[in-house]
Amino acid sequence: MSPWASAAVEDGLLENGDFETPPAGGFPNAGIGEGTTSLPSWTLNGTVELVRSGQKQGGMILIVPQGDHAVRLGNEAEIRHSLQLEKGSTYSVTFSAARTCAQLESLNVSVGPASNTVDLQTLYSVEGWDAYAWAFQAESEDAELAFKNPGMEDDPTCGPIIDNVAIKKLFTPDAVEDNVVINGDFEEGPWMFTDRILGVLLPTNLDESTSSLPGWIIESNRAVRYIDSDHYTVPQGKRAVELLSGKEGIISQMVATTPEKQYSLAFTVGAAGDKCQDPLAVMAFAGDQVQNFHYSAVGNATSMPANLTFTARAERTRVAFYSVYYNTRSDDHSSLCGPVVDEVRVWGVSGSTRLSGFGFVGFVVGIVVGLCLILG
Repeated sequence: MSPWASAAVEDGLLENGDFETPPAGGFPNAGIGEGTTSLPSWTLNGTVELVRSGQKQGGMILIVPQGDHAVRLGNEAEIRHSLQLEKGSTYSVTFSAARTCAQLESLNVSVGPASNTVDLQTLYSVEGWDAYAWAFQAESEDAELAFKNPGMEDDPTCGPIIDNVAIKKLFTPDAVEDNVVINGDFEEGPWMFTDRILGVLLPTNLDESTSSLPGWIIESNRAVRYIDSDHYTVPQGKRAVELLSGKEGIISQMVATTPEKQYSLAFTVGAAGDKCQDPLAVMAFAGDQVQNFHYSAVGNATSMPANLTFTARAERTRVAFYSVYYNTRSDDHSSLCGPVVDEVRVWGVSGSTRLSGFGFVGFVVGIVVGLCLILG
C-alpha cells in the first residue's frame, strides 16, 4: 500500500484530492512526466501534467475547476490513490473534469475490478467543467482509486483535466411508512462541496446496488444533476434531482407492489432557480400509466405537487421520470437545465380490483340476498 494512504478513508476531499499540495521542490513550470512520487498522495503512470490556472496551450486557456492547480492526463496516462475501505460497503467518488484538445475525450474511473468510463463530450455548463459522481462496492479493505485517459491522440498531451476528488460512504435509507420508494426525498447521495455551484452530474448507471443515488438508477445515455439547497431551489430538505436533456436523462426505480392493487404516485415538480427557460415539464411513469406534468410558477411558489394513480400488474413496478423538453438557461444557452423532482412517494390506496377476504364474503352475501329477492 502507498505510504500516503490514511488509516481509514473519511467522507470528503481525499488527501491532496485538489492537487494543491506541492511536490518536492515546489510546483513545476512544466509537466510532471512519469514517476511514482512526483505528486503527493498519488502514483503516476504515463504523461501526467500538473496544470496551473490560466495556463495556455496554443490559443486555448486550460480549465482548472477549483483553486490554482489540477492534473491533466495524456494518452493512456493514469493516476492512482490508495484507499482503505470497509469491505462490502458502497462508496461514491465525486470529481471535477474538463476537456482539453482531444476530439473524443473520456475518463475511466476504477477501484479494483469495478470501473466506468465517463463521456466528457457533452459539456453541461458554461464554466467549462462539470462535477461527476461514480459509485462502487468495496471488494477488499485495501484498494486503489484510478483515473485513466483511454484515448490515443496525435498530440499526446491532449486529455482530460481532473480536480477535486472526494469520496463518501453511502447508505441505503430504510423504507418509511406508507411509501415503498427508497430514498424518495433524494437526501442520500454523493459527496457535494458546499462551495461548488454546479451540483453533481450522475452519469448512466444501470446497477441499483452501486448507484451514487441509492435506490435509483440512471437509465439513459445522458446525466441528471444532483443539486443542493445551498445553491439551488429545492422543494423539500437539502437535496433533489434536476432532470436534463429530455428523454436522454431518466431516473427510475423498481418498487415493491401487490399485483392488481391500486397505488398512487405522488411527487413534487418545480424549478431549480437557475434561470432555466420555460416550459418545464416532467414525464412520469408508473407501471403502464404515463402522464406529463407541466410546472408553471404561481405567485412565490417554486414547486407544485403532482399525482398519478395506477394499478400494479406485478410484484415490482417501474417508476420513472424524465424532462419533456430540452431546456437551457436564459442567461446561458449552452448550459443544460430542466425541471426538479423531489418527494417521490408510492403508496397503496383504498379499493382494489382484487377481492380481499372481507370483500369476498360481502360478494357472496350480496349474491345470496339478490337471489332471495328474485325468488321472492
